[in-house]
Amino acid sequence: MIHSTEEILNLEEGGSLKLDWGKLQKVVAGGVEVLPVVVQDVDSKEVLTLAYVNREALHYTLEQRRVAFYSTSRNTLWVKGHTSGDTLELVEARVNCEQNSLLFLVRMLTGRSCHTLDREGHHRQSCYYRRFVSLDQLEHIEK
Repeated sequence: MIHSTEEILNLEEGGSLKLDWGKLQKVVAGGVEVLPVVVQDVDSKEVLTLAYVNREALHYTLEQRRVAFYSTSRNTLWVKGHTSGDTLELVEARVNCEQNSLLFLVRMLTGRSCHTLDREGHHRQSCYYRRFVSLDQLEHIEK
């Protein structure tokens, strides 16, 4: 488990691979029923993030047309933008063939989608800002 600011910074900005292979086991152990949701920008088609929703987050999202998730690390409803100001408008919600994952097509109303900051101190557009160089090394994607 990651605790220190240095460990978080290394995870989010570092060049070494530290995949969380136990994430799904942790989610299951938490005892909350959730579904994974892929979040995609409706205009650019860029995948912004993968998150989880419980029933409450899904209902909120569909009713308010503003994206909400279930935070598996804080065990609470997470309405995107309440603290960061980075608001995502729901354009369309889809379900996959087995009804075990969702796709939210969104439009960014304010800010960006990722909680991490780029070199200029702005939130990143997408949570997928690094690519594999090798099996254990990553590099930042410069746009």
